[in-house]
Amino acid sequence: MQESTTRSSDGGAPALPLLERQRLHDTVVEHLRKFIVEGMLKPGTRLNERELCETLGISRTPLREALKVLASEGLVVLSPNRGASVYRMSESEIRETFELMSGLEAFSGELACERITAAELAEIKALHYAMLACRVQNDLPGYYSRNQDIHDRINEAARNTVLRQTYQSINRRIMAMRFRSNQKVEKWDRAVHDHEEIVKALEARDGKALAAILRRHLLEKRDAVLQMALDESRSADEAA
Repeated sequence: MQESTTRSSDGGAPALPLLERQRLHDTVVEHLRKFIVEGMLKPGTRLNERELCETLGISRTPLREALKVLASEGLVVLSPNRGASVYRMSESEIRETFELMSGLEAFSGELACERITAAELAEIKALHYAMLACRVQNDLPGYYSRNQDIHDRINEAARNTVLRQTYQSINRRIMAMRFRSNQKVEKWDRAVHDHEEIVKALEARDGKALAAILRRHLLEKRDAVLQMALDESRSADEAA
């Protein structure tokens, strides 16, 4: 079967096949989301389309399409005549979003303990050990990627479609802050300890224990993020 193609706007050579265009679209969205999560594009940053196009090796059309996706996820703000910027959450938004996420994580844990398979548990344990290796190597991006995979697998194991959709939507908005919450060594090590307890509760199929651990885990991240925001505000005031 041949892939469908579209004509370029000037009626010349065909544009990329639709399948290739979709792959490019997904790749651009993934790269931009990673830039935001890992702090290369910080909250409040105005996005320079020319620089981003050069960095990603793309034209402005796929970039703008990707920005619309990120805007729908609440990661980017599109303003008429001002372009795009990375969304900055207010203190109340941070507090309320993490509180909601703590409940979603806790409910995921309860259901996962009832429904997780042996194979799924084995995959989570493998991710946990890989995550620990990243901690030893001080590899925060690698650690965070596996960390998020673990939380995501627990949510998947809950086998609740509505919970899954809500979880993914809310989690995208705070991924960058979850990443930053581990930048201090003591916070990072505390998170590692929590994950060891998470695996133990999953193995025991102890839904109440896992729900309590996950709820506390997310609320501690909320407190760490709010403290970082306060520290940054104080530093900015002192520098002024």
